[in-house]
Formats: sequence, structure tokens, C-alpha cells
Amino acid sequence: MPSAAGRLPGPAGALWRHRHLLWQFTKRNIELRHKGSHLGFIWSVLNPLLMLGLYVCVFGYIFGGRFRESPNETTLDYALALLIGLSIHQFFSEILAVAPTVIVANPNFVKKVVFPLEILPAAAVCSALWHMFISLTLVVIGVATIGPGLGLKLLWLPVIVLALVPLALGLAWLLAAAGVFFRDIGQLTGFFSVVLMYASAIFFPFRVIPPAVWAVLRFNPLLLGINLARNAVLWHHPVSLMHLTYLVATGLVCFFLGYAAFRRGAPAFADVL
Repeated sequence: MPSAAGRLPGPAGALWRHRHLLWQFTKRNIELRHKGSHLGFIWSVLNPLLMLGLYVCVFGYIFGGRFRESPNETTLDYALALLIGLSIHQFFSEILAVAPTVIVANPNFVKKVVFPLEILPAAAVCSALWHMFISLTLVVIGVATIGPGLGLKLLWLPVIVLALVPLALGLAWLLAAAGVFFRDIGQLTGFFSVVLMYASAIFFPFRVIPPAVWAVLRFNPLLLGINLARNAVLWHHPVSLMHLTYLVATGLVCFFLGYAAFRRGAPAFADVL
């Protein structure tokens, strides 16, 4: 007899019913990413550290960047704040890069009537989530050892990350469906990823954003998610429940709309491919 979660309608029920398949494809994505390399899984740790070193040299030392959230902020604190932002941005950047081609790259699954195609974009999200988990683990270790130390507000971090997951899933489903019919989307998402990086205040405090620009960027859930994570992990500021609620609401709307768009387009995938 199916569990209560398995009887749920819509995307949540679909993911739960096919959770074992989702797990297998997630493992496959993670293994394929470093297949054939000598260091293998170690690259999952080295890549964020190498990117962090580059950005700290450019924005921390050359441009003297600071977030000025505490009077005693050091370059190491700035580096940790950068790594939080880069970890969350890379999570979405990986989805933007993979999702538009995830269905096109697997035509053999499209032709199998019984295969749940929604698992392919969801597995891409889960593998990206794994890499974000590694990066954020490095952040927590850094804050505990060379940063200001950990506090009880760290417990908010899993909540913030979970609030980002429905947004990522909805975006992945939407891009996966659109990528079947409009192949140029895959060329645009790389540029949009760079735009998103600068629109999410990864390298600078959001307080320096001009009011006219802030009037638009304040609706960017990624910016709010990064700021919430920094407040919880690094700066020990109170977590804004209003911003967290907005993040959850935006994620749920995207979650259901993205799934609806994917299911609507799925019957035509085989004909297009």
C-alpha cells in the first residue's frame, strides 16, 4: 500500500514515488562529473576553493572589498562571506547550465512511455545541491576555525537551503521543457548566470546598491537567500522572517508553475526530438 507521501498529487508526490530512481540518477550525475580525472571527488572541494582564491585576490586585495557588517571585519571574513554567496550562486548556475539540455541529451528516455521524465531535471538539481553542500560545509569549518565562530543562528542555514530547493526544481523543470522547443535557451543561460551573480550582491554589501536599482533587485530571491545565509552563519544577525517567507513563497510558486509547464510540454517531447 502506497504511503501518504506517495499519494500526494503533483510534483511532490511524483518525486516521492520515484525517489529511488531519483537517487540513482543523482549518483550517476555526481560520478560522471569527475569521471576519468585523477583527483576525482577531490575536485568537488578544490573547485570552490580555487574560485574563492581568485575572487578574494581580485575583489578582496586589489579592490579592497569589504561587507562592513562588523567593525573588525578581516579579509578572511570577507572571503567566507564570498564563499557563502558563491556556493549558493554556483548551485543555481549549475542548474542553468545543465537543465536546458537535460531532456535533449537523453532522447532514449523520452521514447520510453513509462519513464518519469521529470526525474532528469530533478536529479540535476540534487547533484548541484550536493556540490553546494560541500561548499557550505567548507564555510562552516572556516567560520569555526578562522572566522568569528559559530552561533545558534547556524541552525537557520538548513532552513534557508531547503527554501531554495523548490525554486531550483521549478526553474530546472521550466528550462528543461523550454530547452526542447527552443535550443537557443542553452546559449542564453550562461549570460544570465553572470547577470545573476552581480545582481545577487555576492561581492559587495547590498546597502551600496542605488535605490532605483534596489527597487528591482529586492525581489531577487537569490540575493535574499545569500544575505539570509550570511546573517545566520557568519555575521550572527537576526534572520529576517519576512525575507525567509518571501523566499519560501517564491520557491513554491516556481515549483508548481515549473512542474505544470514541464508536464504540459512533455507529450510533445518525442515528436520534437
